[in-house]
Amino acid sequence: MIWPAALIFDVDGTLAETEQAHLQGFNLAFAAAGLDWRWSPEAYRALLTTTGGKERMARYVREQGGDPTAYPIADLHRAKTRLFTEIVAGGGLQPRAGIRAILAEARRDGIRLAVATTTSPENVAALCLALFGAPMETVFEVVAAGDMVAAKKPAPDVYLLALERLGLPASACLALEDSRNGVLAAKGAGLKVALSQSFFTRGEPTESPDLQAAEFSELLPLARLSAAVS
Repeated sequence: MIWPAALIFDVDGTLAETEQAHLQGFNLAFAAAGLDWRWSPEAYRALLTTTGGKERMARYVREQGGDPTAYPIADLHRAKTRLFTEIVAGGGLQPRAGIRAILAEARRDGIRLAVATTTSPENVAALCLALFGAPMETVFEVVAAGDMVAAKKPAPDVYLLALERLGLPASACLALEDSRNGVLAAKGAGLKVALSQSFFTRGEPTESPDLQAAEFSELLPLARLSAAVS
């Protein structure tokens, strides 16, 4: 049997360097709501260690000495998601080096494709249209997203959901990640992990991925992956 039988991709920072667009969306949503919050890139880098946009906002409020329940965090997150999709649709984003070729080679070789992410399906859909010019459902067979599970990364839940929907054991799949939390989540689900850190995760602890590369293009050709991570 070909290995891996499936590739399971993280989204933000893995498919593309999206976090700057997320940061812009957050700050625009805050301003539209009349809040004086403004996250700098440095502050956002620290907040990214908490996965999930709603969870990130709640952490920010607590760190400012406030009560998250006093703020319309769910509404803010919906507004931010809408703004992010508009920003992405505006163009300018490109897949990270190697991602487009990995997807093409996987399809050619019959390797199945899935997503395990803490972002929303709406964001994944917008990104697929912007990056690949195709609907999400035609790019990825399975999309497992953060609000579909009880606990977000670094918990393994979203990877376990992806495996369940693929109908494959962890031993048959490889996860592609850019962050420490992602590596922890994938390994917690029993997966082998290839890590290529992104702009916002560069320099953080790596948690011993099975394979680490400066860019995902170093994973090509996919035929040699089994030996590379054994």
